[in-house]
Amino acid sequence: MNKFWNFATSEDGERTLHFDGIIAKESWWGDEITPAQFRAELFAGEGDVTVWINSPGGDCVAASEIYTMLMEYKGNVTVKIGGIAASAASVIAMAGTKVMMAPTALIYIHNPWSMCVGDSEEMRKAAAMLDNVKEAIINAYELKTGLSRVKLSNLMNAESSLPVQLAIALGFADGILLDDKKTYPSPAPDVEDCISTQKAANTALMNKMLASIRNQYPPVQPGTPVPPKSSASPQEPPASPKPEGIAVESLEKRLFLISH
Repeated sequence: MNKFWNFATSEDGERTLHFDGIIAKESWWGDEITPAQFRAELFAGEGDVTVWINSPGGDCVAASEIYTMLMEYKGNVTVKIGGIAASAASVIAMAGTKVMMAPTALIYIHNPWSMCVGDSEEMRKAAAMLDNVKEAIINAYELKTGLSRVKLSNLMNAESSLPVQLAIALGFADGILLDDKKTYPSPAPDVEDCISTQKAANTALMNKMLASIRNQYPPVQPGTPVPPKSSASPQEPPASPKPEGIAVESLEKRLFLISH
């Protein structure tokens, strides 16, 4: 049988479960061997389990079985998403006592899909079934995140891809996977903080400019006598020089001499 999971045990006894690829490559519907074998492998040991997920999803019934078994398991279940936990795989991730994501990982959630062949009555039955499946999936998301069912339904309607920061903010994840051997720079200041700082600087500069103007032109205090206006008339501008020219009588005499 082609399994879609793999258990591994390290030398120190730490148990690791890997989900890679499509959930339920073999049948899970009505197949007692597949879930029974997974249960046998999961409960074959004790202690904490680390679950690595990199899966595009698959069979929601298989995901429900795995989710239930991990929730039932007595030890702590640490889920680590290294690539993507999409669709049915995101439901499995919700079983983690703690969910950690790589900085580049995603959680992808959406409404359940199906295929149907038949008349309108069959189509209505299929639609009703999908609605019920959605409500069941929301149960897992709600228990993990504490978000309202309406908000979770809207996130599924929107086919939401959640990067690690958003997944943590919404409650789908608890932290970021980091390399303990490395040191990381402090996070950059928030954009809103930068804007507030710039506004404060602009306000301080404006106050200094206003203070300088007030020092040069102090306001008149109430009761201060106003100096009388000068009675001298404003100085008149100098008269423009008159243009120099020839008198009209002289021109007439010259014209009379020319004509004779």
